Amino acid sequence: MAINLATKYSDQIAEVFTRASFIKGKTAETFDLTGVKTLKVYTPITVEEVDYDRDGGLKRYGDVTEMQDVVQELTMTQDKAFTLTIDKGNNLDQNLVKNAADMLRLQLNEKSTPAADKYAFQRFVTMAGTLAESEKPTKSNIISKIANASQALDDALVPDDNRYLYLTSEMYKLVCTSDEFAGVDVLARQSIAKGVCGEVFGMNVVRVPKSYLPDNVYFLVAHKDAVLMPYKIADAKVHEDPVGVSGALIEGRHYYDAYVLGAKCGGVYALVATGSISAAPTISEGKITATGTTIRYTLDGSDPRYSDSAKDYVAETVLTADEGCQIRAYAIEEGKYPSPVAAG
Repeated sequence: MAINLATKYSDQIAEVFTRASFIKGKTAETFDLTGVKTLKVYTPITVEEVDYDRDGGLKRYGDVTEMQDVVQELTMTQDKAFTLTIDKGNNLDQNLVKNAADMLRLQLNEKSTPAADKYAFQRFVTMAGTLAESEKPTKSNIISKIANASQALDDALVPDDNRYLYLTSEMYKLVCTSDEFAGVDVLARQSIAKGVCGEVFGMNVVRVPKSYLPDNVYFLVAHKDAVLMPYKIADAKVHEDPVGVSGALIEGRHYYDAYVLGAKCGGVYALVATGSISAAPTISEGKITATGTTIRYTLDGSDPRYSDSAKDYVAETVLTADEGCQIRAYAIEEGKYPSPVAAG
């Protein structure tokens, strides 16, 4: 006999995952990936305004151009599974404490959810619109560095609400003991969500375990609407007394992914260790050069970090950009974060 937990316990499992995750509930919910594994996101490109020409005839409002789109393809790649048994004899010896549904929730809390969060943080940093380098912050400058992140989001016209600052307990301690910061009482307000422990510069502070943030990352700022984390539990079931097992066999499969939306990438900022970002490539006479790296480029003026038209560059190839556009490229070096985007 099999009990399909995806049906019987789907709401409870989703609730458990949301409560346990530091990220779930703090990402955009505009796009629904239920039932699909790949989604293309089309973001319209606006045009610059021109002076109204009273004598311009049919061109009083300027030249008519068709609205273009930036296309970003999102594909869920993390397809994970687990299985475990609850032996009937062991369960009886332990006074039936190992209820199958409870064990599934425990599996999600202790393994599945942390793994998904860590993966998402890695993706958010790697795809961040702004990657800034720094020596390790101290209590004398941590506030200034967070202020720089807040300013970067302001300059990118990112809305003030729903900004989240993810930092480790070590960095949180520096904030609390910093001479620059007088509003510690704001930090100490009652938590309103998983890990949220206050505000700094209007950003919700989320304290996460050190192991959750990627290596060489001091903190991450992400606006809710700039990041996505589609998550779907595809299957979760309990088999009672299957062949070869005296007791219950629990099986689960789930898949998910995490993205930064290219059109809103200005809402994601990461401060990383000095020397951990790849050097930007150079573009000259249609050729792109970068030492020891993989290079991605576009010819239509779109950002190669997110554009569906981005391609891998073949050394010594001479490129020609589309009319009115630039060649844009960035480098990916093993063991480092992606470089800034170069244009030429």
